[in-house]
Amino acid sequence: MGLQIEISDSIVQALRLPEQRIQQELRRELAIALYTQEILPFGKARELAEMDKYEFGQLLVRRQVMRHYGFEEFNDDLTYARGE
Repeated sequence: MGLQIEISDSIVQALRLPEQRIQQELRRELAIALYTQEILPFGKARELAEMDKYEFGQLLVRRQVMRHYGFEEFNDDLTYARGE
């Protein structure tokens, strides 16, 4: 089950983005905002942004967002390092 958010046409039209990039950019912005507020961990935020670990990490660096590194991220890194 997924969640859909309705955004009014007037807001969509006010966005200064090409139509084909709107959904992608909104997903990334939401992912960054939720990660910054520690509502989503890194792995789920990058999943929401539809980016791999490296790309999302670089996006955070460009936005000057401090990386939160907790137990869940540590376990993700161990799993990745083991090739699992």
